[in-house]
Amino acid sequence: MITRTGTTPHRHRRALSALLALSTATVGLAAAGSTATARATPAPPSSLVWGDCPREDPPHPSPRAECTTVRVPVDWTKPTGPKIGLFVARHRATDPARRIGVLMSNPGGPGNPGADDALRADDPYDGYAPAMLERFDMIGFDPRGVGRSEGARCDEGFAASVPNRPRTAAEFERMRTLNGKLAKSCLQQTGPLAAHMDTESVARDMDAVRAALGERRISFLGHSYGTLVGERYSRLFPDRLRALALDSAMDPDRPDAERYLTDGSTTTDDTLNRLAAWCKADASCALKGKDVRTVVAKLYARADAGTLREPGPTGPTRARIDADRLTDHLTFALGRWSPETTAAELDALRTGKGEMRQFGSTVDLTGRLVLCRDYDFRLRDFAHYQAVRKRLAKAVRHVRYNSQALDTVLACQGWTLPPEPRPAQAKGTLPPVLVVNATHDLATPLPGARRMARAFPKASLRIVDTVAHWLYNKTSREEIDAYLLRPKG
Repeated sequence: MITRTGTTPHRHRRALSALLALSTATVGLAAAGSTATARATPAPPSSLVWGDCPREDPPHPSPRAECTTVRVPVDWTKPTGPKIGLFVARHRATDPARRIGVLMSNPGGPGNPGADDALRADDPYDGYAPAMLERFDMIGFDPRGVGRSEGARCDEGFAASVPNRPRTAAEFERMRTLNGKLAKSCLQQTGPLAAHMDTESVARDMDAVRAALGERRISFLGHSYGTLVGERYSRLFPDRLRALALDSAMDPDRPDAERYLTDGSTTTDDTLNRLAAWCKADASCALKGKDVRTVVAKLYARADAGTLREPGPTGPTRARIDADRLTDHLTFALGRWSPETTAAELDALRTGKGEMRQFGSTVDLTGRLVLCRDYDFRLRDFAHYQAVRKRLAKAVRHVRYNSQALDTVLACQGWTLPPEPRPAQAKGTLPPVLVVNATHDLATPLPGARRMARAFPKASLRIVDTVAHWLYNKTSREEIDAYLLRPKG
């Protein structure tokens, strides 16, 4: 029996759990003296007019939250050209006498509204710790094209008809053609903004918010895709950063399609090894006494032969599960890391009796508008795609690929809005940077986080031995908060 589970990112939950063991790798050297200061920083004069925030039901914004709009250029190369509005929210420091300054944040996606961090900053479950609320003005904004900031629009009918796992040259070309038509529809329905949703533009928007606030420097906390926003900001405006904390970091080096797929797929494969080790040691495993990797290999053999079926309450149903669908399930089930559930679902697939979740496998339109501009995932043709997949098969022993990574790569094939270059590093002094990542993060794999840490002259990479994505709300809140309150390497 199939239970459907959506893949749209849930709004983050920051309930603090016990801190897992950390292994620490340090990149560069800590600054001899911290750039932080414990002295109070009075709120500077602002050009913004703040007012009530829109009430959403549920949940309502904090009574302390206030909202405004900041106007920014659609195209930052034409600063006097057409403007768009950014929705900005603020939660002021509760102890103004000890105020450090502002903390901006981005929750990832791309496509997640960022203003929610400030709108509900004091929420007892999803909000920040009292020490953070006392010292910082929390500032969140919905990035351009997202949420309440004049959202992007595209013809989703094209997206529904794009082949998501092309098996022939004809299917690959059809995918590229439809992706191109989808990009064209975004330009037609959204206008010029659709061509300017790259992360460099978002980073420049963030600096416009800083300037409108009257702040000389900001602190920044980025999660997942938000780490790329922070990295781009650091390249453009290094002197305007007081602290930079990056949680579950993306690869900043513009990886090509093959490296991006390999990093994600080898991480997925090693996570299956971790499940196998757990199953061997834990009596609650539904596959106790069996090697999980062997079970998965046999499931793939049945999927390839066309004999793998969806499980049902009393036995196999008539619905087939092919190898791509099996890989989708493994990628998202392993990434959520509930080993008891995943082992039970693999047993249900093996026997045909039981229940398993069905995970959707798509890239939303905002993700295409952003990631296909930030990264160059273009493949020359179907032969190039086949060659990459063959090399990937040699690197990955048990799970054929990472579905999320392959979705992203294929979504960018034929995309007619070309990738933007990574901006040059501006002159200026950066503070020590903190990067935090799990050993087994299927969305932002550890190799990319290592490259992120190496991108800075002074950075500390904290590695958490777990399967997880977005560590602030799981294991690393205390360390990240301590760094933001007094940044040091």
